[in-house]
Amino acid sequence: MVLVPLRPCRASVRLLPLLCGGARSKGASLSPGVPGRLTQRRYKKDVLPSPEGPIPSVSVTEIRQYLRAQGIPFHDGYSCLHTPSLFTGEQEAQQQPPSATSAPYTLFIDKTTGSFLCTATLAEGTWQDFQANVELRHHGIPTPSPGEPEEDTRRAREDARCIWDRALPLWELLDEDETHVTKAMFGISTVTDATLKRFGVRYLRTAKSLVFPWFSPRDASLKGVKLVGVESQEDTITYVEQTLPRPGSYRNLFGLPLISRRDTEVVLTGRELDAMALYQATGVPSLSLPRGPTCLPPALLPYLEQFKRITLWLGEDLRSWEAAKLFARKLNLRRCSLVRPGDQQPRPLEALNRGLNLTKILRAALPAGHKSIISFRQLREEVFGELVNVDQVAGVKWARFPELNKLLKGHRRGELTIFTGPTGSGKTTFISEYALDLCMQGVCTLWGSFEISNVRLAKIMLTQFAARRLEEQLEQYDEWADRFEDLPLYFMTFHGQQNIKTVIDTMQHAVYMYDITHVVIDNLQFMMGHEHLSVDRLAVQDYIVGAFRKFATDNTCHITLVIHPRKEDDEKELQTASIFGSAKASQEADNVLILQDRKLLTGPGKRYLQVSKNRFDGDVGVFPLDFSKASLTFSSSGKSKVRLKKMKEEKAPVSKKAPAGGTGASKKP
Repeated sequence: MVLVPLRPCRASVRLLPLLCGGARSKGASLSPGVPGRLTQRRYKKDVLPSPEGPIPSVSVTEIRQYLRAQGIPFHDGYSCLHTPSLFTGEQEAQQQPPSATSAPYTLFIDKTTGSFLCTATLAEGTWQDFQANVELRHHGIPTPSPGEPEEDTRRAREDARCIWDRALPLWELLDEDETHVTKAMFGISTVTDATLKRFGVRYLRTAKSLVFPWFSPRDASLKGVKLVGVESQEDTITYVEQTLPRPGSYRNLFGLPLISRRDTEVVLTGRELDAMALYQATGVPSLSLPRGPTCLPPALLPYLEQFKRITLWLGEDLRSWEAAKLFARKLNLRRCSLVRPGDQQPRPLEALNRGLNLTKILRAALPAGHKSIISFRQLREEVFGELVNVDQVAGVKWARFPELNKLLKGHRRGELTIFTGPTGSGKTTFISEYALDLCMQGVCTLWGSFEISNVRLAKIMLTQFAARRLEEQLEQYDEWADRFEDLPLYFMTFHGQQNIKTVIDTMQHAVYMYDITHVVIDNLQFMMGHEHLSVDRLAVQDYIVGAFRKFATDNTCHITLVIHPRKEDDEKELQTASIFGSAKASQEADNVLILQDRKLLTGPGKRYLQVSKNRFDGDVGVFPLDFSKASLTFSSSGKSKVRLKKMKEEKAPVSKKAPAGGTGASKKP
């Protein structure tokens, strides 16, 4: 049996009235006055930075200096500074939750961002909020306690309680045969009833889904739930999940209430079922990340401060392995170990089902940190892993552009892609669909649109996402907007000329906060603006390209950079040398994509995409694009097969005729 990683359920929470088992009372309606319907646009999309201005940066040295100046005691943790809480009285401060390391230090300040979280009261905020509360205390004004949950949060909790109450404990189903069938359906026949009971897993018959609870670490109240269903095809099981509240607000470390204050070791997994299997087989405390290998929200770091050793065992593919290495940076490399994916080291549930020794696998975990100089012996297993998993090494595949997969093989972290095309050819429209395709597959994406507004960009992407003109079907807007909101997609609010340092700092912040793995910059010239004409603009452009190249490498993040071409004859097709500026951009780039637009006297020309550089394996070529004005998409409709034409050399001129086929395959020398 093959287990496929979780993928988000597109149905979202609009199915919740059905999951709850029928009609609900008026007071518990999902939307005021409209039973069974979600409130319109309940959750706001994250935008970077805030509209008021750039994100104020603060260093850990400045934080320490401020705490000392204010007479606030603190001690260093792995990812946070620990201080007494400003939001609890003396008596409450002694009642420390399991996540704190020593009473009464229940307030944690993130060393990277300065954001704080009080685990005793769940009060949280920015570094500026913390300073404001300190000033209030100095003036004798009581520190405000966290208020009541917002209406959206309260309503989500009510919906979660509705589902939780209707679900049945999986180990107490009336029909024993139903229990066995359900376990087999989810591939958890080896998980005992005692383990299911310990973790409080329930089963919702109406949705045929397992229900995993999110209990507050403060008072054990129910804050949300995750529903996991299955889709089976032959011997493959695909897990489908949906959460309440929605994914962006669902921050549940599944298994946290079971952690003892004395525990110093923990294993982080990418799935709830894995955490249960791991605990059953080894007895080691295990937690599951709320969004698997997609993201480790910094707000969860305070709950992991007590552990001296953290092992990350997120999955069985290379994508999980790359995520584990990134998460280890947040958690502090010194205390982290990683389980390398492999045939004999699959994800924990599969290892349990196959009868493997999970304790032995944990002991073989590799330390996340290493010296600056290493030998091939230390790289040997990683090289072997890349040879065995060739398809995964190639990166995430595009679903809308299969022809692009044949050339680039996939979208890989740590690379720099340069994209260019004639003015008015549709560069922004194409690159938005190109990025949307990856985002829909879980690639956390940050957009920096310096030329068009975020509203206009979001409208284009939403149209492409829905594959229809929503202005003609406004009754469907909320449904598609709800689905679109659940994508791991973020926007910078910069517009026009910006200082490169400010942009890089914002990107760095986004990588830390949201685990961004793909940044789109549209476009380089517009970001640079037209000021300081006396300065060598080519030198400035080279500096910016070099800064993006370094960022991509240092943060294992893919950057797609849109650059306008030089002014050339419209009848000539663009080449790599047509990119504006010096040769540095094309030299630094791992991939160069050119959107060719053949002008016709009778109207818009035929557009096609040319891959003129591919550092991964050298394949270059060209394939036609079919633009749909209704959906603003370039992807093929699938009705006709688009034939691919590969080119022998990067500098070879492209035929002036639109590519009509040719199946020859060759690589750059």
